Amino acid sequence: MKRNVLGILLSTAMIATALAGCGSKATGSTSAAPEATEAKTSEGTQAPAATEAASNGDMTVYLVAKGFQSQYWQAVYKGAQNAAKGLGVRLEFQGPDSESDIAQQVQMLNNAVQMQPNAIGLAALDVSALNDSIKEAQDAKIPIIGFDSGVPDAPAGSVAANAATDNYKAGEVAAENTYPLVKDIIAKASGSVRIGVLNQDATSESIISRGLGFINKITELIEADGKSVCVTGNEKFVSDAKADKGDSADVILDVAVPAKVEASLMTTDAQTILNKDDTICIFASNQKTGEGLITGDENLGRLGKEVIGVAFDSGTMIKEAIKDGRLAGAVTQAPVEIGYQTVELAVKAARGEAVTDVDTGCKWYTVDNMDNEEIIQNLYD
Repeated sequence: MKRNVLGILLSTAMIATALAGCGSKATGSTSAAPEATEAKTSEGTQAPAATEAASNGDMTVYLVAKGFQSQYWQAVYKGAQNAAKGLGVRLEFQGPDSESDIAQQVQMLNNAVQMQPNAIGLAALDVSALNDSIKEAQDAKIPIIGFDSGVPDAPAGSVAANAATDNYKAGEVAAENTYPLVKDIIAKASGSVRIGVLNQDATSESIISRGLGFINKITELIEADGKSVCVTGNEKFVSDAKADKGDSADVILDVAVPAKVEASLMTTDAQTILNKDDTICIFASNQKTGEGLITGDENLGRLGKEVIGVAFDSGTMIKEAIKDGRLAGAVTQAPVEIGYQTVELAVKAARGEAVTDVDTGCKWYTVDNMDNEEIIQNLYD
């Protein structure tokens, strides 16, 4: 077992005991000890110590994310660190090397349960694969807080609450802001036009909900203006979408999902849709597919000219593409807030307090507002 441990120094204490997934290569893993009994929350107010035990560093919150290396998960980790520091709890944070490595995440959750923390935060890659470990946590009376995409369809009563973006609504936000950009093009078209929808997978709740939110809302908006819509491509999205199935309509929604979560395959999907003459717009539903769209256009040069590009999440590539006009805009989540709220809910649940779901929200941003205080706090590099 190869361990990849990041020592995080938050006070005079140093903790360097993070577990990595068994039987696999090095994984993202880190732990942090408490520093103080109060600190500023993400809202800028003072947060009291969770409990006397927590302030003494005896309460541990163990977060298992979908990944670790991407900028998005590092932003989630930052928020979790802030909350752990403010509430005086020990934080363990792990994520697999790839968001397609379900087996690795299963081992990480097994490790978390064996550690017997006070609470566990979980962003599930595949809930069905994690059910046995979730039930073990439930039997051990360890509360679970879902974050990011949460833990949909988990065993009854096993998840106390979720701290997450409402991904279906976020997909709708993307569609509501995309449609004004393509409305006139659709209205004036003499033949059918195509809108691409890029998704990194068809298993993650967050990706599915986001993609379907976009597809269903833009279908509704297009049909309200008297145009027909059909959806083609990935079987999961086609079967679950509210649009008609097929490849003949005024507007064709072309949904792509790679065989594996690999950057090169996402770039290929983007190039395939970019190369279709009738493509007028492409929506990329997360950071990785957004970067794949940008990379796929490097030798084509269609984005911002013949094709309107819209993305989701943040990151250096996406922000730069918005600034130079290759992308018209994007929807950002609030990853720091997700991490913060997850730890805060976990501490409350560990204390036996009633907790409820927290929608951490999303924002549409463009070159015109991306430097606004409300937006920039949610944009990570």
